[in-house]
Amino acid sequence: MREMVEGVAAGVPFLAVPPPAEGPAALVAGWHLMDAPSSEKAMAEAVPMAGLQAWRVYFGLPLSGARLPEGGYDEFFRLASEDAVLNVYEPVTEQGASEFPAALAELRDRLPGADGPLGVFGGSAGSMVALEVLARGDADIAAAAVVSPVVQLAPLIAANERRFGVTYTWTERSRAVAARYDYVDRAAELAAPLLLVTGADDDVAIREPAAALHEKLGSQLVTVEGMAHEFPPGTPEAARVDAAFTEWFARRLRG
Repeated sequence: MREMVEGVAAGVPFLAVPPPAEGPAALVAGWHLMDAPSSEKAMAEAVPMAGLQAWRVYFGLPLSGARLPEGGYDEFFRLASEDAVLNVYEPVTEQGASEFPAALAELRDRLPGADGPLGVFGGSAGSMVALEVLARGDADIAAAAVVSPVVQLAPLIAANERRFGVTYTWTERSRAVAARYDYVDRAAELAAPLLLVTGADDDVAIREPAAALHEKLGSQLVTVEGMAHEFPPGTPEAARVDAAFTEWFARRLRG
């Protein structure tokens, strides 16, 4: 039985879980949330996709875990409070998407049998990376799945204003970034089949853009009753997300 692999690929921290059987396998790669599950290990525990004949690779987000800025969480929150769009969402999404092709190429070589179809996934901030990777088309992606997805950045910033009782000061530059990370507007660039999973109790800033993208693409949308934005490992909500992802990739990554 192959063992789990933990390490760094092209500078990107990752955790890779082997397929249940020997032989050729698909590869699904994704990114965790900044909320729970907020690390590679936690995402692997929450969404293991056990039984899927694929290597499941969980990447660490930039500005998280081993890649927290100097000063740790205090510095991260200072950056976020100073300008969440320009200091957090843009660099995390840009770096995460840009470093993916090299990390993928290395993992294809390192993981035995991982030369089958490719799927990508992500949650919340990690969903932005997955959607950006899908939109760029740098890799041949057979299917994608996102949960608690940030489909449009501007509504998320408004939700954070409500959540934290702050006012974000938009600039010409940050508005341009938000326009770039509007995947309803960029729906035509999302060429692979896409599964959207939302929590019935999540903020409208997540649910409504996801519904708009679903309508525009004709993609699959699953609503998890009783779930807000987070789905910590071991919860019924995580089990429902895992079931939706597993069924989706099992169907889409055959061959």
